[in-house]
Amino acid sequence: MIPKTIHTWQMAEPGKLVRTEIPTPELKAGEALVEIRGCGVCHTDLSYFYMGVPTVQKPPLSLGHEISGVVVASDDPLMLGKEVIIPAVLPCNTCEICKSGRGNRCLSQKMPGNSMGIYGGYSSHIPVPAQDLCVVHDRKGIPLEHLSVVADAVTTPYQAAIRADLKQDDLVIVIGAAGGVGSFMTQTAKGFGAKVVIGIDINDEKLEFMKGYGADAVINPKGKSAKEVKELFKAICKEKGVPSAYGWKIFEVTGTKPGQELALSLLSFVGTLVIVGYGTDETSYMLSKLMAFDAQLIGTWGCLPSYYPLVLDMCIDGRIALGPFVETRPMSQIERVFDEAHHGKLKKRVILTPDF
Repeated sequence: MIPKTIHTWQMAEPGKLVRTEIPTPELKAGEALVEIRGCGVCHTDLSYFYMGVPTVQKPPLSLGHEISGVVVASDDPLMLGKEVIIPAVLPCNTCEICKSGRGNRCLSQKMPGNSMGIYGGYSSHIPVPAQDLCVVHDRKGIPLEHLSVVADAVTTPYQAAIRADLKQDDLVIVIGAAGGVGSFMTQTAKGFGAKVVIGIDINDEKLEFMKGYGADAVINPKGKSAKEVKELFKAICKEKGVPSAYGWKIFEVTGTKPGQELALSLLSFVGTLVIVGYGTDETSYMLSKLMAFDAQLIGTWGCLPSYYPLVLDMCIDGRIALGPFVETRPMSQIERVFDEAHHGKLKKRVILTPDF
């Protein structure tokens, strides 16, 4: 049944949420209306809300881009009733960037809760282009709302792994390994078959937990110099029987200046550093080191929708666990959840479920 209105929590302006109703738009050709079952709370949303990072669509608009749900209206009858994940980045699929295979960075891309008009995931329903929806055929008992985080927190690490050309038996460092995205980056690396994954984070409890989810060894750099961290890293390499001076693929997920500086200090011969996390601080580095090391420094953004089924398979077959890293709360608690997330009080990634 198509509702006449969409219930939603709008960001009226940065720092202000308002519960309201908006008219359900008439669907355009190729669009679908998805009834939302879950929407994950991402730090990108918090940056829009608390830090004033501008959205393409000016407020008021509904935030939220990690969305799973059920198709309730479509001009394709085969899509009706399908459980789906909505990609956080929806490319145009026609421009030169898309044709080159880099559509995850399409300059005309649409993102729910940012550049898809006023529509976002903290709502009862959302109209979206149907072409790139990821259909969930058999979730093997995983709650549909849990799959919402696939739309960013899990697929972003997958795209990063692809950019790094991650392969079986590679050596991996994940900086921010116990965070909301980092925990999935760690699992993804191990799921790709990495020989050794070293997790680096400042939370001892979460780091210890990650030893059961992809991390072969962990380092807490808090209060330590880069030199001291390197010594701990070398000791782990010696214990594991792997080289410390070359060949490591490093994923920097924190987006913080200390995290980026540590990542750059660990980059060495024929190594690769992939910048996954977003931050606003500038970091200095002698670029000639890249030449001397024959190393790579790579940026990554979002994930191609065509990869979503592959990521979904990794979640369903257990290579990537969702349940231990997420919790669900009713969407009516959005203001409280935002506040807790902003102040670092959440232990798991929260998925908001509509309760309008």
